[in-house]
Amino acid sequence: MTSDFIIVGAGSAGCVMASELIRRQAGSVCVLEAGPSERHPLVSIPFGLVWLMGSTRDWRFKTVPQKNAGNREINIPRGKMVGGSGSINSMVWFRGRIADFDSWDVAGWRGADVSPAFDALEAAIKPKRFDRAHPLSQAVQGMVGANTPSPDCESSGLFQHNMIRNKRHSSATAYLRRTKHVKILTGAHVDRLIWTGDRAAGVVLVDGRELRANKGVVLCAGSIASPAILMRSGLGDQSDLAALNIDARLNMPEIGQNLHDHPGIGLHFQGRGTGHGLEVRQWGKWVLSPLNYRLFGRGPLASSTCEAGAFFNARGNSATPDVQTHFIPFYLAASGSRYQMKSGYFADVCLCHPKSRGSLRLASANANAAPHIDLGLFNQESDLDTMVHGVTRLRKLLHETDFGTRRGVEFAPGEDVIGAELKTYIRNHAGTAYHPVGTLRLGGPVTPQLRVKHTDRLWVADASIMPQVTSANTNAPSMMIGWKGAEFIAREVE
Repeated sequence: MTSDFIIVGAGSAGCVMASELIRRQAGSVCVLEAGPSERHPLVSIPFGLVWLMGSTRDWRFKTVPQKNAGNREINIPRGKMVGGSGSINSMVWFRGRIADFDSWDVAGWRGADVSPAFDALEAAIKPKRFDRAHPLSQAVQGMVGANTPSPDCESSGLFQHNMIRNKRHSSATAYLRRTKHVKILTGAHVDRLIWTGDRAAGVVLVDGRELRANKGVVLCAGSIASPAILMRSGLGDQSDLAALNIDARLNMPEIGQNLHDHPGIGLHFQGRGTGHGLEVRQWGKWVLSPLNYRLFGRGPLASSTCEAGAFFNARGNSATPDVQTHFIPFYLAASGSRYQMKSGYFADVCLCHPKSRGSLRLASANANAAPHIDLGLFNQESDLDTMVHGVTRLRKLLHETDFGTRRGVEFAPGEDVIGAELKTYIRNHAGTAYHPVGTLRLGGPVTPQLRVKHTDRLWVADASIMPQVTSANTNAPSMMIGWKGAEFIAREVE
């Protein structure tokens, strides 16, 4: 089968890319998705993400043992279906700061350059605040600063989400499924690229099928899969590829470098009559929750879990936030079974701008083998120091928040865990916000117009191109990259 464009990955960026290339009349488009369709009830139900993460619709990646984080393997959920990670995420919508994009210092990607793309996206996605939030989440509006959360200033309140009529409204539903004349192939796991000289002429799937592209190939497979496809296609560190018996076409050691994510550590609270949970008094609510959701769009199934949150400065000495908090009005177990007969809530500390960097390398030339993923958590001690200060200040802010009779008790790590003991706890328990970025950064392996350097008709448009992660959740910026990418590509192939 031949199309003008092959887009690898029907995720947040890929769905927007496909739709925008068609709208701009750039040519015919075929989108390849390794997973199945997103047309599954758990995908559209906001709370369904709880069961989707860790399922067969999740790539279920793990890091290599993190030497500065308790030598632990950290989970990296990534969506494996149409919609990608946008089909299993909590749908939180933030552009990030204008300064985030200015700091990339890449022509065409500064704040003023990306704003029109965000404007267009928001006209289609229509993100809005969750108006049926739990009373605990509503109380967070008074926690710190302004009542509209923004990474630009100390602020707190209900988050905006990409939901419509109490259902998930991802780039798959807002863009891809509303676009005619796009071929969508599910179960199409890409092994490597087909080359004609330096030109990307198509792809080879793991089942041996070959698909051809007249005008080019766009990698939208994310910060894990996009660099891995390039490496299997002969682009990467020459010595690493040779060790795996992969013929190196181009020695590009920067591919796979600069990997990073928002590190996070959670505070767990419990108490009768606090948040959602499986305590006996709430059993009736859970039994009726499917009916309540279906008829009225209410109840816990209507919640994206991350209903509210805040941005603040960890040390409290500046108006510029360096920490984001996600507030979840559900009991989350810190260990043992996830199903415990308790109620509670959860709040975390995530660094807006981590300094630590890791890398991604192939473990095998086999496309079915997960790569070696090293997030480099806490390679920079300053990240850990900021998290300690962030937890200390978050505790104070939560104490001052008016939760009334719903206030719970911190059971993990526990308020008595402070100082050096808290630092050790963070090393041994921190995870991430599931926002991996950076492995094909702009100005590195990829040009400002998203073309892979030293190649022809091969582009990358996903979170892997971010030189630095944005100050908040990365779903909206990933869609923006897909939108901007289509603009660049359509112009190039005119």
